[in-house]
Amino acid sequence: MSEEPVTDVAHLGHLELLTPKPEESLRFFVDVMGMTESGRKGVAVFLRAWDDYEQYSLQLTAAKTAALGHAAFRARSAQALERRVKAIEGSGAGIGWVKGEFGHGPAYRFHDPDGHVMELYYETQWYQAPEGLRPALKNQAQRFPARGVNVRPLDHFNCLAVDIQANREFFQKYLGFRLTEQIVLDTGEEAGMWLTATNKSYDFAYTKEAHDVKGRFHHITYAVDSREDVLRAADVFLEAGVKIETGPHKHAVQQTFFLYVRKGQAWGLKTIESFHTHGTPPLPDQNPFENEIVEQDDLSEKGIAS
Repeated sequence: MSEEPVTDVAHLGHLELLTPKPEESLRFFVDVMGMTESGRKGVAVFLRAWDDYEQYSLQLTAAKTAALGHAAFRARSAQALERRVKAIEGSGAGIGWVKGEFGHGPAYRFHDPDGHVMELYYETQWYQAPEGLRPALKNQAQRFPARGVNVRPLDHFNCLAVDIQANREFFQKYLGFRLTEQIVLDTGEEAGMWLTATNKSYDFAYTKEAHDVKGRFHHITYAVDSREDVLRAADVFLEAGVKIETGPHKHAVQQTFFLYVRKGQAWGLKTIESFHTHGTPPLPDQNPFENEIVEQDDLSEKGIAS
């Protein structure tokens, strides 16, 4: 008899992105993406999309180089958090508890087999819009910003990994994520995985790292309401002087309609070479400032899923 499915993870909560250009990154996400600042703490700024129910979904932290700081998932209950922490500690991947973070209660941090830092939390602060941002509808977190792309909720993120299978098995066994699609090469090696804890097609994806360097990050994605909004986003990026790397196109995997400012995989076009090779932090022998697009990196990076 198969084991009972684990359903302790509620949803993707937020991502922390490290940026060597904090002011430029902040202007991009506020003015171009249409996000709203929720607060600041130290060298970090916390941002929200207008339909996020929590305080924030993106943390921008000033750092020497662009990279993923951590990705966070919310548990379904305090008891669910305890169960997952116990399981992760048993796996040997635990880092420990972190307290005093902005917008939510104690969080347990751990690393996946590739070295990416993750965290789980349960207690959270629901966003209360100030007077100027209060919506007309009570079941809406914030007034529509009518600014830039107007991204709605955090949709998913994508990391690069040296060993896709090891990471897939880790998230399935210890966190209860479900596999919805994958790429398996003719050799039998797994080259991509798409996992979910919700009714979405996926909450995050991992694709094969081309340089055999662990812990690198690929992209963050925010959703909009329709395909037409993706097309409008292309005009917004054009007017803002933000280079569109590819799109709008349709993914074969998961069938999503998308636009990438930095990366992409296309419907009707050959996959661009940098899609499988570029990530953060930069490679050990790579100059992070050799290309203006790389300087903004994933902090000016956007996949928009409809």
